[in-house]
Amino acid sequence: MSLGASNTEYVNARVRARRASLFADEDYRKLIRMGPSGIARFMEESEYEREINELGTRFSGVDLIEYALNRNLAKHFQDLLDWSEGRIEDLIGRYLRKFDVWNLKTIIRGIYTDTPAEDIRTDLIRAGELDDATIDRLLEVDEIEDAIEILDGTTYYEPLREGYEEFEETGVLVPLENALDREFYEHLLDDLGRPQEGPEAKYVEFLQAEIDFRNARNALRLARSGADLDPATYYIEGGVLFEESELNRLVADYDELVDHIAENKRYGDRLSGALDRLRDADSLIQFEHALDAALLEYADTLSSIYPVSVSAVLSYILAKEREVENIRAIARGREVGLDESEIEEELVIL
Repeated sequence: MSLGASNTEYVNARVRARRASLFADEDYRKLIRMGPSGIARFMEESEYEREINELGTRFSGVDLIEYALNRNLAKHFQDLLDWSEGRIEDLIGRYLRKFDVWNLKTIIRGIYTDTPAEDIRTDLIRAGELDDATIDRLLEVDEIEDAIEILDGTTYYEPLREGYEEFEETGVLVPLENALDREFYEHLLDDLGRPQEGPEAKYVEFLQAEIDFRNARNALRLARSGADLDPATYYIEGGVLFEESELNRLVADYDELVDHIAENKRYGDRLSGALDRLRDADSLIQFEHALDAALLEYADTLSSIYPVSVSAVLSYILAKEREVENIRAIARGREVGLDESEIEEELVIL
């Protein structure tokens, strides 16, 4: 399917302007030395001015920062859809459904851990397709099964019903979270086919990379969790890096897993720096940060091949997400008294 009547050049011009306003590495180094009030003041002099001012009468400290970050992120991604027409709007829209998955995972985890609804609400990013009324209803329930019933009629209902049966047997959230990932990623590639060249081929290549890295992340999480779960059961189709049968062997040997990524021509040739970070990772969180950095680097590489394409928009979406996650990590780290080196370990910087 071609891009048709898309206004791709216009969208990319707007995205380039937005990308230029993202925080630089030096900004993060400044923020690490500040407390929450200083971070909020720094944000007020940046792209986040409107959100900080609007929310500053109701919130303060880390709460203000988090609400401002999430509102700004949702606004920026809604702008992408508002600017877009035709095929590029469809491609962006289907990718932004990832925030429905994020929100549902966040709500389910919150119910599981008896987290107050307002604390859950702080972490929600309203940039997907689920409407506010549905999200508000989800925040009112105390049982995961009740939350799933609220989603009856959505694409997530049946996968979550199936995952819930395994959740009841194991007591771990992995089956539910994986059901959401599978529903999102496996339908992300619906009707796209496998174009061999052109901008849409790079869009598909990026989605395949995200599926590959999600499979690697899920497999390693399972291996480290100690739960009696088969990694192949949580395999997401659509990538190019793993066969379902390979996962059990690879997760048992971390070095072999990284070698497997490096030996793949698509990734090995383009991700040398990121692969070094993967090799040096000595914890699951470092591995996941290294995967995030690898995906960022890969998206940037693809967008440089077709600078005026949906790939450049996806690259911006990832970069904006990473900015928000980095600022959030700094604010939370300062609030709980982490030192600068500990906070730096929580950041994803290329």
